[in-house]
Amino acid sequence: MQSKTRHSASPTPSTNDTPLPDDPALLPAAAELFRLATECEEVAELLRGVLPALPETIDADYVALAAAVAGRWSVAAESGKAKPLPIDLLAEVLDRERTGTDSGWVAVPLTSRSEESEALVFHLSQTENSDKALAAVERLAPIFHRAVTGVRRRADDRRRLHRLEAVLEIAAQWNQAREVEPLLVQMAEAATRLLQADRASIFLWDRPNHTLVGRPALGAPDGELRIRDDRGVVGEVIRTGRPRRVDAGTEPEAVDRRVDAQLRYKTRTLLCVPLRGRSGELFGAFELINKQEGTFTKEDEEALGELAEHAAVALENARDRQQLLTANSQITKEAAEKVRLIGQSPAVEALRSIIRRVADTDLAVLILGENGAGKEVVAQSIHYLSRRRDQPFVAVNCAAIPESLAESELFGHEKGAFTDAREARAGKFELAAGGTLFLDEIGDLSLACQAKLLRVIEERVLVRVGGSTPIHTDARLLAATNQNLAEMVREKRFREDLYFRLNVVAVELPPLRGRGEDILLLVEHFLDDFCRRARRKTPKLSAAAKKRLLEHPWPGNVRELRNLMERLAYLSTEDRIEAEDLAFILSPRGQAPPAADLDQSLADATTRFQSEYILQQIGHSGGNMSLAADRLGLHRSNLYRKMRQLEMETHSTSRIGVGKAD
Repeated sequence: MQSKTRHSASPTPSTNDTPLPDDPALLPAAAELFRLATECEEVAELLRGVLPALPETIDADYVALAAAVAGRWSVAAESGKAKPLPIDLLAEVLDRERTGTDSGWVAVPLTSRSEESEALVFHLSQTENSDKALAAVERLAPIFHRAVTGVRRRADDRRRLHRLEAVLEIAAQWNQAREVEPLLVQMAEAATRLLQADRASIFLWDRPNHTLVGRPALGAPDGELRIRDDRGVVGEVIRTGRPRRVDAGTEPEAVDRRVDAQLRYKTRTLLCVPLRGRSGELFGAFELINKQEGTFTKEDEEALGELAEHAAVALENARDRQQLLTANSQITKEAAEKVRLIGQSPAVEALRSIIRRVADTDLAVLILGENGAGKEVVAQSIHYLSRRRDQPFVAVNCAAIPESLAESELFGHEKGAFTDAREARAGKFELAAGGTLFLDEIGDLSLACQAKLLRVIEERVLVRVGGSTPIHTDARLLAATNQNLAEMVREKRFREDLYFRLNVVAVELPPLRGRGEDILLLVEHFLDDFCRRARRKTPKLSAAAKKRLLEHPWPGNVRELRNLMERLAYLSTEDRIEAEDLAFILSPRGQAPPAADLDQSLADATTRFQSEYILQQIGHSGGNMSLAADRLGLHRSNLYRKMRQLEMETHSTSRIGVGKAD
């Protein structure tokens, strides 16, 4: 015969108020429950201690914490021999929010939330004592409630802490990722491991094409799943911006079975949360499929939400890094394409061979040759063929730096190191970190600066002027000069130990006058380039003009030729260049500079005269800037300063001076 359900007279007391039972016989049980509540780590452990602690009036052989999700009851924790749950009684006590009894069962409602409900249920050994048991359970109900809630809260806090630690550890690993594709795989693996799911995918929203691209996607071609952004649970999350949990058993229509068919997989449970960028804009979703045991919970949703926050940041960072690397790679590629050793002469072919052999080493290279022969182009070629190609190339003309500032320029300085040091500044070695530092005209460094340079080369450590902190440097060093360093060593004007450090590999550039037909190849290259900039058709050179160019001694080497082609591109008006058209800029040695245009102002005529005169002196000096400066009655650094004032090319200190001849 089915018993009639009976309920206590008053609602279950609030969890905020836990009075002691008024029956002295229940006090020992209450005290034991309080002790269990403070010592137990999990609810299951608490329930194992409850049965022995119950008073004789509650003669129970089974106790369980029952939970209902979406109306479906299950056992969350239990103690004693398992029995089928009294579903009707549980539903009724939750509906009435009062303790009740029926057919040897006593149930205590704990929560009655819309999504999840919980109750403590006892099975009595003697059903005839159900009224006394109901009364006793009713008096102990607040303590039961507080004990379960307290233990649950502590257990939840511990799990949340462990989960947070795991999430932070995972996020730290993600933030080290450099590429998006491997990062997506890492994210899926971490999420399935942490939340005990079978599969995971990260969907990135291709908004213009109304498409969601999911990766990784097992069973899909190339591991990539593409669906419309208005389909399935993922589409719903994208539309609403809210998380979604689905149990296919209760919501079969929510699962897109077309995707299951495509992946040859059956979805039982699903959890999906949105991905938002730094600005809050939604750009995708993080999806888990098939909880390994049971269904996805609110706690799982919170955990995946935390993972999604870190995933969004890591994805944006990786995407930014990829874009920067792509842009940098493109810039490097374009820069490398502009740095070309033009020529087919045996000397140039031999030079190319040496460059290829030394490029991907870290050996010091000393580049020798006349001024304007292309020493910086050789240095750049070595850099762009090396594994350092994506790092800085920093070129320094040592002759153009005043002696008093050379150390600061190379090694940097701290604020207040000298009168004009208003702020700290990194030197060229620091700017070239990971890349290549090219020291042109190395022979013009003072002996004091040479000593400091030697120490940096040997120890790979520098100290800024006015500072004391050692700074590691890993820049590769290339040096160049048009002087005879061996002779300077004998004359005690250059340190022998530094000379041997720099002269590990010596590369000697041939002068332009010794390169034969390469002259015409360079003429064609520079003339095409400057005519393109001048937006005009490239003029043709007559046979006589070519002969004149081949006969010219080119004291300024490639730089002189380049400047000549620039003038022709902008000043010549004909489509064909004859030998006589070159007379005004290819003067024989010893000939006076051309007369000034009488339509010019005195200032313009003076500027032109000075420029032409300086060029003539450089030509007469065979491109030797020190000799030219001496003939002009100037210090070499003052000559460079004068050339800058006249807007003449000085080959001064520069960052990546692409395409300029030395």
